[in-house]
Order: sequence, then structure tokens, then C-alpha cells
Amino acid sequence: MKILFALFSYLFGSIPTGYLLFLKIKKKDIRKFGSQSIGATNLLRLTDKKTALLAAVFDVLKGFIPVFLSIRLFDDLTFSLLCGFLAVFGHCFPVYIKFKGGKGVATTVGVYLALSLPSLLVLVVVFVTVIAITKYVSLGSFLSLMTLPVTALIFRYEIELVYFGLLVFILIAFQHRENIMRLLRGKERKLGEKET
Repeated sequence: MKILFALFSYLFGSIPTGYLLFLKIKKKDIRKFGSQSIGATNLLRLTDKKTALLAAVFDVLKGFIPVFLSIRLFDDLTFSLLCGFLAVFGHCFPVYIKFKGGKGVATTVGVYLALSLPSLLVLVVVFVTVIAITKYVSLGSFLSLMTLPVTALIFRYEIELVYFGLLVFILIAFQHRENIMRLLRGKERKLGEKET
């Protein structure tokens, strides 16, 4: 049963929301435009706020639903964390579109929505503050995710949450590697900048 649920977590996380929405609206592959990501930020750059919000909400649910259900079905924190990681991994490397997906931030938010509201609150505060100051979504994402293992220690959660936070941070840092290079070169697009 656990094996099947773990597989469900990955396959559900793999649903390429932004890709499907862009394909429906523009009849094109979003991975060939903008940042080439299937996430809400690139969708906002290429379409409109409503479409980007829809993608963001569903991407959050991709992390929330597997973890929420696994907690109630199995009452096993380690397994729930595995399901959460598989959902995020699925978003980043979706089997349906040849493993080229998004950055994983919204799906990680969904995982923490199910697991730890205090950690999620800190993440959101850091995310919003950094974007408000710099207008860089990638920088806000990167810095806010650094708080996950730290807040797990501060709030004295189980050590598994600390390890999970570190693992997810490494995965999402890898997914943001091109953004980080553009930030260092001063060529990263700011929030709201449309693709030219």
C-alpha cells in the first residue's frame, strides 16, 4: 500500500499544471519561452495573473494532498516526508513531459501547509519581504527555503523535518542554478517583467 501511495505522490506531483495551461492558451510549449520553467512565475511573465494564480494554487495542492492523506492513512512522519519529497521531485522532474519541469517552490509550500504552519509562516514572510525589497522572485524563493531546516530546529520539530528541509533546499537550489547565475550577473528578470 505504501509503495502505491508513494508512486501516487510522484505521479500527482508530476502533473505539469503550467505546461498544460500554456498549451491550452497559446498552443505552445512553455519550456521554450521565458525562464523555460513550467511554474507560475514564468506563466505570469508569459500570460496573465489569473492563469498564473491558478497554476500556483494547483502546484501547492500537489504538495499538500499527498502529505495530508499520507498522515491520515499511515500516521508515519518519515513516510509522509518521503511522499512530500516525491511530490516536489515530480514537479521538478515530471514523467509526463520528459522530466523537464518547474522549480518546486509552490509544491514545497503545499508540503509545509500540511506539515508545519509555523515553518510555512516564516517561509512566506521571508519570501514576501525579499520580493518586496528586490522584486526578484527567484531570490525570494531561494532565501525563504533556506529557513526550512532552521525553523525546524528553532521550533524543536522532529529531526526528520530538519533533514527534509535540507534535502528540499538542495533540490530547489539545483533547480534555481540558472537563476542564481543570472542574479550574480545582474541579468535576472524582476517580478512583472514581461518576456520581450
